[in-house]
Amino acid sequence: MTETKEKKVVKPYNRESSSKKEEVAEMFDNISKRYDFLNHLFSMGIDRIWRKKAVKLLKGGNPKMILDLATGTGDFAVALLKLNPEKVIGVDISQGMLDVGTKKMKKKGFDEVIELRLGDSENLEFDDDTFDALTVGFGVRNYQDLEKGLSEMLRVLSPGGKAAILELSHPKRFPIKQLYGFYSRRIMPFFGRKISKDKRAYEYLPESVAAFPEGEKFMEIMRKIGYRDVKAKLVSGGIATIYTGIK
Repeated sequence: MTETKEKKVVKPYNRESSSKKEEVAEMFDNISKRYDFLNHLFSMGIDRIWRKKAVKLLKGGNPKMILDLATGTGDFAVALLKLNPEKVIGVDISQGMLDVGTKKMKKKGFDEVIELRLGDSENLEFDDDTFDALTVGFGVRNYQDLEKGLSEMLRVLSPGGKAAILELSHPKRFPIKQLYGFYSRRIMPFFGRKISKDKRAYEYLPESVAAFPEGEKFMEIMRKIGYRDVKAKLVSGGIATIYTGIK
């Protein structure tokens, strides 16, 4: 049973000697210095709009304590400041990404509200019912154990708290489906390899998206774990999806 599952795991470097979690951390450490540039370049800035839409979905709850998982360099954490929270804690497994993010927060003067910490989304070092809201941007498909990660997220949410998960998905309609397929499998890996100097990082991206149980499948997993009122909102023709669920 374990052997069958392992064959289906998509990892950045596909080494037998290391776990997906270890390889994801290594990959982001490798590309951390060029990550912000490449992220905004490849998305043509649309990723900022997606985050704004996700933040808007949390507005009604007036959250004061917010957790941002897979925070990377903290772009989602910064977007969450629109909600006027008392505290935003960003957690990531890549120290390289956090180093870049910490400099960014100090430069922008956000470091009093936003705190970035090294941590594992599947083993969170927070008490139950700690956060009023929670976000994950392009991170759940990198979890080694998706259900464990989602369970941890639910555990640290306060009753009535909402999770907003922004993740890449597959457009279904012509011509966006064909154009995005070519772009993600040909253009992004080529330029990503040249600019980031990591051969596998931007080949792993479309592979990880392809392996992710998007749409109704992912919503079913959320419901199974215990999220209520689970919804999905497609953005940019289905290139990404914002999933929400309440504790």
